[in-house]
Amino acid sequence: MATAIIIVVLLGCGLLADRLVRPRAPRTLAGQWLALLLLLALFGLVTALAGNLIVAALFTAGLAAALALVSNVKRGVLGEALLFTDLVLAGAVFRHPQFYLSALKRWQLAALVLGAAGLGLGLALALDPQPQPHLAGAGLLAMAILLLRVSLQLPPWRRLAPVPDADADVAAHGLLATLLLHWWRWRASPDPPPCHAGLPAPASAALVIAVQCESFADPADLFGDPALALPGLKAARDQAWAHGGLLVSGFGAYTMRTEYGLIFGRDEAELGFRRFDPYLTAAAEGSGALPARLARAGWTSLFIHPHDLGFYGRDRILPAAGFAELLGPDAFAPPAGGRYVADAAIAGLILARAANATGPCFIHAVTIENHGPWPVDQAGSQGRLSGAYLDLVGRGDAMLAQLMAGVAALGRPAVLLFYGDHRPSIPGVVMPGGDRLTPYVLLRFGADGRPIPGCGTAQDRTPAELHRALIAAITA
Repeated sequence: MATAIIIVVLLGCGLLADRLVRPRAPRTLAGQWLALLLLLALFGLVTALAGNLIVAALFTAGLAAALALVSNVKRGVLGEALLFTDLVLAGAVFRHPQFYLSALKRWQLAALVLGAAGLGLGLALALDPQPQPHLAGAGLLAMAILLLRVSLQLPPWRRLAPVPDADADVAAHGLLATLLLHWWRWRASPDPPPCHAGLPAPASAALVIAVQCESFADPADLFGDPALALPGLKAARDQAWAHGGLLVSGFGAYTMRTEYGLIFGRDEAELGFRRFDPYLTAAAEGSGALPARLARAGWTSLFIHPHDLGFYGRDRILPAAGFAELLGPDAFAPPAGGRYVADAAIAGLILARAANATGPCFIHAVTIENHGPWPVDQAGSQGRLSGAYLDLVGRGDAMLAQLMAGVAALGRPAVLLFYGDHRPSIPGVVMPGGDRLTPYVLLRFGADGRPIPGCGTAQDRTPAELHRALIAAITA
């Protein structure tokens, strides 16, 4: 009897932890039912493995608390609750911990590490050799999974989370139910039909360079100080064929969302629940990607990124999208200072490959030098700012100026696109909840190396709309 009470209390703690996830609102009974079944399924799984009911209940409640903690931390830093697609990238935390653990406070990190170590030790020490508890756990797991499948087919649950709105769904149904519902809807998302089209018109350019610059944003906008305007960005805007703000969907992270929109050109409305991490399914959409369409017109495409190309599955997805060659960290010398390959080195490699190209060539590069965190250590005219960010974003701006001068010197019809993947998350200074715009500049160069002016009016675009604008510039 005492064991049963402890188990019920611990599972109740799991439900309580789920109710503490932000945004908080009264949870629906349908969402609480799904959360309970998920907790029972996890409890059954651990019981089937360890055979110890108390340890299984502790593990279940502890995991629910850890998910709630991580979700609230993520919401504070990036403005989004934990998503089911984040769980797919759990292995990346161990391969690239600097991308994730820096967002945690020391006590939060200590709590997660000590909790995981304690639960793992408990599982190892409490292993019961008797078959009965293991069989009971397996039976409970099977029953919970069956009830989940049946529930998701019934009207009260079939109508939940019809559109991908994580904030509204977490507030209404809780984190656990939202993770399950969004994954369930994502599974049913169809692939687009194969694309057999090339360019809509003959290309007027022989070279296209697109650069997605890490955390590139205009510090004059970020910190409210016109004196911080970037000279290279200003010069590019003055000479651009098109420029404006890029309407990225993420804040402080989710590079792959912006990258996908530019390469594949599908809007979030088309993606549905795939929008949270479109690279999870992008390999099946490669025929419609820009490099694949260019290849049908006789172009070759090169992708450059000085970081692990297995991250987000780029090494698998980008060849399917039509890139004939991928250059990763092995193409660069180890950085002499700092943690990441410098933007100037990437620009130098881009221009060298462009100069040696023997036919029409598309080069897409993704930088990494300006990856945070960025300490806050200066006071500007409008308040606090980060000198580290100003230094690194200035290097991205110098890269833009280097590319403009280098492309002009090549003396061939060319297109240069430069844009930021998302704004930086700088606690206490640049926070989620405000503007998400990053700058983009799209320049066309004639055979004499001179920029071809455009309309001059700034226009905000989504990454997919920028994809279409890039095609228009190639064929203008």
